[in-house]
Amino acid sequence: MRERTTEDPPAAGGNGRAARRTTRRSVGLDAARGLALIAIMCVHILPMSYAATGRPTVTWILFPGDSPALFTLLAGTGLALTSGGRRPFRGREMTAARAGIVVRALLLLLLGLLIGLVMPPEPPAYNILIYFAVYFLLALPFLGLGPRALFLGAAVFLVAGPVLLHLVGDSLPEFSSYNPTFATLVTEPLAVLGQLLLTGTYPALPYLAYVLAGMAIGRLNLRRRDVQVRLLVVGAALAVTAKLVSRQLLYAGDVYTRLLFSDPDLTAVQLESLLVYGPVGTLPTTSPWWLVLTTPDVNTPFSVAWSLGVSLAVVGACLLLARRHEAWLQPVAALGAMTLTLYTAHLVFLSFEVFYTAPVLWLIASLGLSVLFALAWQRAFGAGPLERAMRAVVQPVRRAVAQTSSR
Repeated sequence: MRERTTEDPPAAGGNGRAARRTTRRSVGLDAARGLALIAIMCVHILPMSYAATGRPTVTWILFPGDSPALFTLLAGTGLALTSGGRRPFRGREMTAARAGIVVRALLLLLLGLLIGLVMPPEPPAYNILIYFAVYFLLALPFLGLGPRALFLGAAVFLVAGPVLLHLVGDSLPEFSSYNPTFATLVTEPLAVLGQLLLTGTYPALPYLAYVLAGMAIGRLNLRRRDVQVRLLVVGAALAVTAKLVSRQLLYAGDVYTRLLFSDPDLTAVQLESLLVYGPVGTLPTTSPWWLVLTTPDVNTPFSVAWSLGVSLAVVGACLLLARRHEAWLQPVAALGAMTLTLYTAHLVFLSFEVFYTAPVLWLIASLGLSVLFALAWQRAFGAGPLERAMRAVVQPVRRAVAQTSSR
């Protein structure tokens, strides 16, 4: 399996100049990232339910909640790889890595706010890039930690983030747009900050569980088969345990009845819909028992544990498959090698809202064009257009900081 960092980190030489490390991309990690992109495209384009029956589609059952979690986990892995991989940088190298991450966060914030400008008031999708900017900044203090400490931190945020959301979410200012823009950032800064940290679709404090777990993965020797198998087995066990315990509490433990009677305005039909599709906005806070749900995007300890387990299992499976079937994974890995470019293009496409009349055909066309573009561009130029542009800004900053710190 080929392994690489997502950027070429600067290593200070004896003369104080940064030297590049020769690295190669991991097909397994890129394939996992590509699967996350495919899943997100399916969720955004295909309907949530069948028109004839009102029941959830296969897409809604399989992908929502887990695809952004996998994206976020792999972003954490990228942060670990760009800051030393198995041996975290120290001193001026880590200072340079942190500077590069800050620049990346600011660029993602800028790109996310620009996308917010093109999205309609009732958006067909919620943009995760602006949240990624916050993830990167909050991850800075954890960059020097090893895998055990990072996994422990992920466990802490898995519980603390959702509990904090449950306790204080209702007291935070309401935001006016699911896709913040420059205007909302200026006119309602506290509401946007609360949205990005706790009340939004992908809130940073619960999502730090995925970021830190991804960073822990990036500190492991991902070329070892036993590590890959453990990721698959532990991830599957975590997901199954979270789902089974949640359902046992919900139905065998009479939590369902407690939730139904926690709000006099809540009907059984509304509760069933909430359990399948999630709430409009944040999860109700009328009872602490809401925290046992595993519904997509509710950001409870059990839902985060489920999505984290699925993400770990997918990464382990892709790394194992890449050992013997690397060539078969190339189309998906090509998507994963330029997810920033393709995800941005996907959101811009969604903003035109032309896919509602024939969603399946639009999905097939989007996936086909994305794979063809990714394969052709990668063969001709390597990194994707936006990835190359970001690297062109970040790398000089890292080199400059490394040189300054070495004096």
